[in-house]
Amino acid sequence: MGVGANLGDPVRQVERALLELDRWGRLRVSSLYRAEPLGERPQPWYINAVAELETSDAPASLLRRLQGLERRAGRWPGGERWAPRVLDLDLLLVGLQVLESPGLVLPHPAFQRRRFVLKPLVELTPEVRDPRSGLSARQLLGALDDPLRVEKLERAKIVGRGLGSSAGRSRVCLEVSKL
Repeated sequence: MGVGANLGDPVRQVERALLELDRWGRLRVSSLYRAEPLGERPQPWYINAVAELETSDAPASLLRRLQGLERRAGRWPGGERWAPRVLDLDLLLVGLQVLESPGLVLPHPAFQRRRFVLKPLVELTPEVRDPRSGLSARQLLGALDDPLRVEKLERAKIVGRGLGSSAGRSRVCLEVSKL
């Protein structure tokens, strides 16, 4: 799952989103990264991280919950692609599931082409596999041709409290990005 933003106080927005996600299940989170934004429009850099959430929610249900969290943070559906964001939450991977339905594609169709996703993903879980290509996150990052800069922040890693049991839960990868 991806979380991103570059408006307001992005680090604080990411921390708030992660605290909420931690209530949903067991959460592990990478370090925070500062990343150049996508697109041609001038805008602030993002703060990114990747998190792994264990949950019993089905992907469509989890996506609805994420969209609710975005709305509570001040983001509304629609809008320009690659526009600045108060908060942006995307499902990246749900185990090895491959899914194509209206409004939800798994794995995320662009995660393997984005350094701001792959660097923190490799830090957190380097051997997680893209179910379409079979390549690990480490292999995808090694083969990546993405000119956008991504810098690890010099600050403590955000760590989830790991609430709840892992029984009956799937591992979900989240990307948290914010500026």
